[in-house]
Amino acid sequence: MSSKYLVTGATGFLGQHLVRALVDAGHTVSALVRKKSGGLPPEVTQLEGDVLDPASVEAALAGSDGVFHCAGKVSRKPDDAEALYKLHVDGTKNVTAACIARGVRRVVVASTSGTIAVSDDPDRVATEEDETPIGLLNRWPYYRSKLFAEQVALERHGAPLADGSGATLEVVCVNPTLLLGPGDVNGSSTEDVRLFLERKIPAVPPGGLSYVDARDAAAAMLLAMDRGVGGRRYLIGASNLTIKEFFARLERVSGVRGPVLPMPRQGREIARTGAEVLERLSSRLGVPVAIDPISLDMGHFYWYLDASLAENELGWTPRDPVETLVDTVRDLEERGVVWPDAGGSLLSTLRRHVTNLQDNT
Repeated sequence: MSSKYLVTGATGFLGQHLVRALVDAGHTVSALVRKKSGGLPPEVTQLEGDVLDPASVEAALAGSDGVFHCAGKVSRKPDDAEALYKLHVDGTKNVTAACIARGVRRVVVASTSGTIAVSDDPDRVATEEDETPIGLLNRWPYYRSKLFAEQVALERHGAPLADGSGATLEVVCVNPTLLLGPGDVNGSSTEDVRLFLERKIPAVPPGGLSYVDARDAAAAMLLAMDRGVGGRRYLIGASNLTIKEFFARLERVSGVRGPVLPMPRQGREIARTGAEVLERLSSRLGVPVAIDPISLDMGHFYWYLDASLAENELGWTPRDPVETLVDTVRDLEERGVVWPDAGGSLLSTLRRHVTNLQDNT
């Protein structure tokens, strides 16, 4: 059945895949945008406004059956802490308040797995029932602000709508891990892959990561609107692996030689104050370094998760994670973000991997 949905953050990495999936499914889609963009499908109605402007959010919601709240900013810069809090927390307050005022019954909020799934234990795989690692999140303003935004959203779950119908607001949070895949035109999520392809990562951090295709995260958002249990959050991830394993997988996919020097575990504190150490290491290796200390600090932890709840309750299934890496690298090259000969012929290597994937299916 076709529905009318409002999407915030529609021009972002996840948002663009989401609006395309909604249009393809036959839904009527409006997008709240600060400035109209040519990057959205022509079927999408673009409404100028801002999640920090309550009046524009409420006006944009007129006639909507539900809202996908994806507006946000990805930044690892400590100086962005105040802006991140304002956008994520105040923006979420405004969107949920507008839903209540307009009688919109359901909102799906794009959060992040980092509000739950981060640990210094390599054997820990997080689920939705785990406690928030607030001690760790305080290190990173982005994840701290997303946690507070998620809490604000879930606190509004069950709030009576203002239309007098007796209905209440239903809030579902979707918590994807690192988003990869094609179409990250702002470089918000695929930056580390770019740095790898340009050989700007001098050493291998000792931690572990999780990633998922942005197209599959968008599919999870749609499923959450239809099937998600109100008041719950759903972890979304396709592959957990150490950073060393991730680099090895990227090397096989791209043909670009990855770093081999391991970063010691005690490097965690170096990472927090270690720009000078990094520069000296870069000079000795003759490799330019574009990694900030916050990213290195994050690379000392493990971001593993279990997506079983989404698979069982939503019916969500991710694609082959190697396919995601193939598409990520190919997209970065085709858009000119990395040069074809950054570490050899990327496209020829990618074509071999695409052929192998097809032969194995």
